[in-house]
Amino acid sequence: MSLVRLNIKGISYSQTQNGAYALILNEADGERKLPIVIGAFEAQSIAIALEKEIKPPRPLTHDLFKNFADRFDIIIKQVIIHKLVDGVFYSSIICERDKIEEIIDARTSDAISLALRFQAPIFTYKNILDKAGIFLKGNTDPTEYTDDDEVLMDELVLEDDFSSDNDYKQMSLQELHTSLDEAVNNEDYEKAAQLRDEISKRN
Repeated sequence: MSLVRLNIKGISYSQTQNGAYALILNEADGERKLPIVIGAFEAQSIAIALEKEIKPPRPLTHDLFKNFADRFDIIIKQVIIHKLVDGVFYSSIICERDKIEEIIDARTSDAISLALRFQAPIFTYKNILDKAGIFLKGNTDPTEYTDDDEVLMDELVLEDDFSSDNDYKQMSLQELHTSLDEAVNNEDYEKAAQLRDEISKRN
């Protein structure tokens, strides 16, 4: 299966779930977006890694892992989002030490947080992007992270895990597809991700 490189487009605050965020990934050579719903702590960690000039007074968990890995000459070569099951993405971290390569299972949000800190590329398989990617019309440049790709730093606070319960289970498949189109047109990526996941469960 062929790998597709992804770049981080930005983080969008959820309008429907308190403490939830949508991490938006772009395919490097295309216009499809891959939204992944993450929690507040994960969003904070990714946002801090994106904003190079922001340095927390004490190392966050992912910064600590980076310091630990540097001390023992461990590098992260790449991250691969390799599986999508019932709306949950599974990822692998490809590490190397003394020219020995290891593959470590990780949550996608953790894997991406570490990839940013190691400046490692992020990939997914084409069939996952075909299944879960959202195609948006119009010309965008997915290779650059700019001020237009707003990361809501002021709202990134530590909160309890958010609930994933929603009313989408009561909707018909046609209603789900219609709502998905509306969410994409409104650039509500967090809602689009939830609708896409519900559709995926039924297929």
